Amino acid sequence: MKSIPYYLLIFTLMVNLTGYSQEKSKLKLAMAQMLVEGGEKQKNLNRAVERIEEAAKNKADIILLPEAMDLGWTHSKAKTEAEPIPLGSTFQTLAKAAKMNKIYVCAGIIEKDGDRTFNSAVLINRNGELVLKHRKINELSIAHGLYDQGDRINVCETEFGTIGLLICADANAKDHVLTRSLGYLGADLILLPSSWAVKADHDNKTDPYGSTWTKAFNPVCKEFKLNIASVSNVGKIVDGPWKDWNCIGNSIFVENGGEEMTVLPYGLNADTIVYQDVTLLQRPERGTSWNKYWNSLRNK
Repeated sequence: MKSIPYYLLIFTLMVNLTGYSQEKSKLKLAMAQMLVEGGEKQKNLNRAVERIEEAAKNKADIILLPEAMDLGWTHSKAKTEAEPIPLGSTFQTLAKAAKMNKIYVCAGIIEKDGDRTFNSAVLINRNGELVLKHRKINELSIAHGLYDQGDRINVCETEFGTIGLLICADANAKDHVLTRSLGYLGADLILLPSSWAVKADHDNKTDPYGSTWTKAFNPVCKEFKLNIASVSNVGKIVDGPWKDWNCIGNSIFVENGGEEMTVLPYGLNADTIVYQDVTLLQRPERGTSWNKYWNSLRNK
């Protein structure tokens, strides 16, 4: 192995200190703010497959679907109809659609593992293979009787860059510890299936929804030069502690400087897909991107 000249080491240190981007890649993200009907698994899966097909026709690279998109957040059928990952029919339906349409699929689904039930998210590649799974950690206390708590976070390498998964309130963990941890792990893009709900009498004109999330996303995007996309469902909650609340979309994308933002429509009936161009700045000082860069230097 050849030694690395001292001037190259100095340059590498300067890259690390200045945050200079060595690589850029782009992708087209489909943010599918879809209707989720509580307890209606097959209807929701049919709707998800339609959105996947639509996104592929519009040449999206990744489609992001909401949290608990198969059964709805906190619906009691989680205890009886949750299925394993990747063997269950919910995952297999999404994987088949990903493979047939040659698109990455990220979705929140309810997972059964033995006698435990998890509020989980998956990332499926173009070949229909599971490449990343996350179990929600910072679940609201009202859902603790329904879902077990996850105990780890991770990232995966893709053709676009490094991707991490969280779910909804994970982004509001104290001091943004979970999103920031994904930044330290080298994430270029964080995907968050979500289910954002308000009381039925919420007035978005006098009390605009969304500041909770922008306050959580923007500092992390700025600090780590990464992107965060969070997609919520729409529709009425029909079961659980927040029965009769409305899921209102308002999905959000924040780019890697923390200043540019896309906000999707708000409302009970705001079922839509918005396509977002995403630039990933794969910075060598962060996690796996740095390891990859350093190894390339060593092997020259």
